[in-house]
Amino acid sequence: MVETLKNSRGLELERKRIGSNFLGILNDLKRRPEDAAEELGVTLIEINSIIEGKQELSFDLVSKATSIWPVNTRDFFIVRDDCETGIKIMTAVESKDSGRIMNRAGKPYYEYRDTAMSSVAPFRPEWIMELCIVNDNDPNNKSVQWNNGHFMHQFTYFIGEVNFYYMSPTGEKKVALMNTGDSVYITPFVPHTFATRKGASKNGLILALTYGNKLTGEVQQELSSVSPILGKEYVLDFSNKNKAFGSLLSFHRNNANIPISDLATRVKISKEKIESFENGLASPSFEEITKFARALRINSRELFPNDLIENNVILQKYNEGEKWFFPESTKSYEFIELATTSNLPFSKAFEINVLDSNEDKFDLKIGLHQYVYNLGDKDIQLNWIFDGEKYQKILKPDDSAYIKPFIEHNFRGEGKILILRVGGKSTGDAQIELSFVGKPNVERAINEMMLWFDPTGKN
Repeated sequence: MVETLKNSRGLELERKRIGSNFLGILNDLKRRPEDAAEELGVTLIEINSIIEGKQELSFDLVSKATSIWPVNTRDFFIVRDDCETGIKIMTAVESKDSGRIMNRAGKPYYEYRDTAMSSVAPFRPEWIMELCIVNDNDPNNKSVQWNNGHFMHQFTYFIGEVNFYYMSPTGEKKVALMNTGDSVYITPFVPHTFATRKGASKNGLILALTYGNKLTGEVQQELSSVSPILGKEYVLDFSNKNKAFGSLLSFHRNNANIPISDLATRVKISKEKIESFENGLASPSFEEITKFARALRINSRELFPNDLIENNVILQKYNEGEKWFFPESTKSYEFIELATTSNLPFSKAFEINVLDSNEDKFDLKIGLHQYVYNLGDKDIQLNWIFDGEKYQKILKPDDSAYIKPFIEHNFRGEGKILILRVGGKSTGDAQIELSFVGKPNVERAINEMMLWFDPTGKN
């Protein structure tokens, strides 16, 4: 009965979100509900019922809308929320039930198992056992079967004696000998593979935590609709800092159709020096970057290149990670930093030792999506609060969980967990845009609640 009520509330909330989204589309198109009713050939009562979440938005109506308005079918559909209490857990038993053996070159190569995923999360994390055993550490070992790389970013945590094979930017095959606690970040489309080393007491394991960042979803669809040929034009030269700045400066200058000679007059920097910047032959000062930004009517941050030019594969041995305790007052957790990349500032990976604590306080509240895996052999208690209600679940060994951003929570007991945090779509530029839209308007920005004007008048 309780589950039925939860499902009912979930469906009601989903209809309201769809209705709010529908109203947002009408506002963007400058259609009143009565305009939409007339153009779509339905009653005003039906349109208002959809907006209020009392009636489902039919696919027939969506098809009619896309045939007469400059909108896409996907615009009318929201992200389904299967994580209604803020946290979703997958048990080790459920993971094992999802197991499947995948062959490569006619032989068993990997056993895959799903771990905690959610329709609202950017993660696609897998438990993978390496069934291929190699006799040597030659990167050209013929037993090793490579993939073609994939679109998602990948953080990998190693358990046991595992060889990690990867391709360098020049096409050279490389191998890294990894052990329990070691980790790696892999850039999208880098070919790679894994195998167990001969002599290992048991098959090696990896937690292959793949995730999308800013390019998945709407951005990928936009690039596809622009066309692959034109979409390539967005790619700038970030091979070094000078070329990165030059590419950014040229991109923004061309977007404003400002000739170099005119820009030189505005910023009081010679045309020849600006050309050297755009060709990646010189490095600008902070003052010069600020001048360019003001002349182009953009924020200075848009012209700053990344501080580091990093490898497309970042390896980290366990003993290389920084360690610290948190919080300062109780030291309930010991953090060990794992492989990360500065190219993804909102992606953070940690091994965390949960230290015995009797504190009831929810001492963790993170503005990122979180993936959790119980690495140890002891139960961990996960406590959290959502919408004023407190929850408690036990994470047994090899259980995993997804936690929504900003959920107040804690871990209690003694044990070891792996955590990967990623920003999803709402951090970075989206967060900055939401911030200047302002808190008074946040609810409308997330779920539109009113028409863009008052038909009765307002002065």
